[in-house]
Amino acid sequence: MSQKISFRFYNNQEIRAVWDEAGNQWWFAVVDIVGAVSGSSDAHNYWYVLKNRLKKAGNETLTKCRGFKLIATDGKHRLTDCLPQKDILALIEAIPGRNAVPFIKWFTYSDDSIDGKSRSKAYSLFESGLLTSMKPGTVKCLQQIHAYIFGGLYDFAGQIRTVNISKGNFTFAPAMFLANSLSQIEKMPEKTFDEIISKYIEMNVAHPFREGNGRSTRIWLDLLLKKKLKKCIDWSKINKNDYLQAMTESPADSTKIRELLRNALTDKIDDREIFMKGIDYSYYYESDDAALEPSDLHQD
Repeated sequence: MSQKISFRFYNNQEIRAVWDEAGNQWWFAVVDIVGAVSGSSDAHNYWYVLKNRLKKAGNETLTKCRGFKLIATDGKHRLTDCLPQKDILALIEAIPGRNAVPFIKWFTYSDDSIDGKSRSKAYSLFESGLLTSMKPGTVKCLQQIHAYIFGGLYDFAGQIRTVNISKGNFTFAPAMFLANSLSQIEKMPEKTFDEIISKYIEMNVAHPFREGNGRSTRIWLDLLLKKKLKKCIDWSKINKNDYLQAMTESPADSTKIRELLRNALTDKIDDREIFMKGIDYSYYYESDDAALEPSDLHQD
């Protein structure tokens, strides 16, 4: 079985992690943390120098390092020094700079937030067996996904909204017409890539939930692509800003989003790592809104 890999994002910097099944804990790539805290443009060299300095000083943190094969910038799996979460703080103490405090705050509390907890539940979808029992492309399927990842976190998990919502200058489908809109979307054709993306765009415009629409609908999209085309999206290949801009434009002009998604298609539909990366990047796209509660949306 392939490893369970996770990508966290601190100020748009990747923090790679790998799950240790035996120890029941995450191990984090030291070089990524060193780069984020030090601000160095050459994190690998910074870690090399720091590692030698800690070794000469007899620092115990080094003895707890363990090598895991993680995906490097060249796309290859390379042996990488990692530390478990409980030993990260000791490492940060050895790195001078003013970035330590905000990083520690992010690192310590990010997984305890609603976003962090729902992401963990989204991870577990892969092994749950629930995805194989759903009927892709249906409203019920989307509700099941939303209920699973936000259940116990929002009292409206899986429930179609009854209030109007908007973000920025864009107003989503009016609540009074939402049931009819969703019924029409469900009936849309889904035999080709373009038809599936049209359906995805319309579901985004509908925005059936008060919160958590993007994260749920991207999983829903992948399920539909897997069923109809034996493909899914490798979301790690899609730049966050490009995606958000393309989705903003999509109701009027869907050219960019179709191009982005088409270029990121993969046939690795049963690959655990592709799924886990997809969850991480999906949450990354929403990270600017991660601290928002439903009441922060414009509602009436």
